[in-house]
Amino acid sequence: MRNYHQHHVHVRTNRRRVVKRRDFLRTVGTTAVAPGAISWLDAISLSADQLRARGKACILLWMAGGPSQFETFSPKPENTNGGETKAIATSVAGIHIAENLPHVAKVTNELAIIRSATSKEGSHPRASFLMHHGYLPMGGVKFPTLGSNVTHQIGNRQSELPGFVRVGARARNAGDGGFLGVEFDPLVLSSPQRPPENTQPATSRARYNRRINFLQNLETDFGALEGTDIVADHRKLIERSANMILSSQMSAFAVEEEPTQIREAYGNTQFGTGCLLARRLIESGVTFVEVVSGGWDTHQDNFARHRDLTGQIDQPMARLISELKERGLLDSTLVVWMGEFGRTPRINPRGGRDHYPKAFNVALAGGGIRGGQVIGATDASGTQVSDRPVEVSDLFHSIYHALAIDPNEENMSLVGRPIKLVDGGTVVQELFG
Repeated sequence: MRNYHQHHVHVRTNRRRVVKRRDFLRTVGTTAVAPGAISWLDAISLSADQLRARGKACILLWMAGGPSQFETFSPKPENTNGGETKAIATSVAGIHIAENLPHVAKVTNELAIIRSATSKEGSHPRASFLMHHGYLPMGGVKFPTLGSNVTHQIGNRQSELPGFVRVGARARNAGDGGFLGVEFDPLVLSSPQRPPENTQPATSRARYNRRINFLQNLETDFGALEGTDIVADHRKLIERSANMILSSQMSAFAVEEEPTQIREAYGNTQFGTGCLLARRLIESGVTFVEVVSGGWDTHQDNFARHRDLTGQIDQPMARLISELKERGLLDSTLVVWMGEFGRTPRINPRGGRDHYPKAFNVALAGGGIRGGQVIGATDASGTQVSDRPVEVSDLFHSIYHALAIDPNEENMSLVGRPIKLVDGGTVVQELFG
């Protein structure tokens, strides 16, 4: 295997140092959570290994480009801004979503829909960075992405599989392990229908191991001349890659082993196969899986394109939530659906919607989230948040809270600056009430 993560061509040269925050009690309080979730008072007495033993995990369904709230979870057919998209009833009385999501409508009882997410970032690079990291880009600081932070906090360090896997289309500024180190970078799969590249040993196991030992000897000589930091990072990649290649758990990537009826239930799309792979990986002990759906930047022909895009994600998303519940995994697995922002209420002359960070949607399920509810609202035109604004920092606080991670935990950046997992914000208590 050439690299543990396709993105790495050059090995970073700085030593990663992580400093744990000592005073966990300072921000704990007596926060109430839903049945089945771990409260902060419980978490105080749990070691990281105990948290990992509980199998907490997260699946991020990332809609790259920015999905329209009007064509997904916040339709407004009664207003001209709503355009041609109609609303349909769901499994929860009084909650209506766009007609484009009939399968998701049937599992709305498991969903908490935030209709009042808001930010100030309307450019793809900055907004995607913000929604993946909880921070905006800052010179000199290589922030870890959400999946890396979660894996660092509660991932199983003994697992032979990577703790963080990203599947599907390229997501702009989605990020990696940052200052946490290369061991917390995602394994990136461009297609869920193919196993990770270069993961089949070309020789016998004995010969393969001899080659690894030979490489380590060469690295020791190189490190004596050029520095141990480069060697240390490279060895982390090689060791984890070697463990993964030789592991029997690699069968988790073989979605073709699933019965035909299950594969068909997820839908015959890249995203559908990605959701099925996510379920298989979570079952095998992977902590964080991101499944990417691209093409949501609908500056023209918004309605037809959203019908096509939602048609690709509707059945897989609903089936993922249902199957996680059927297999007893939903309580311990948080599912998050989101993109970098929403789309403008006003339809442009090309029949499209432009970037709109002022009001957009996020949907969550599992992980102790109380489903069957809508949080926040926009005004009749969809222009302004009229009730319960949810900032990005509030959302990240809530995601970490659902995973029994202290959002105020600090890591030390490469420039010696302590960085909290989330800076500012509070938990959206309604999600857990």
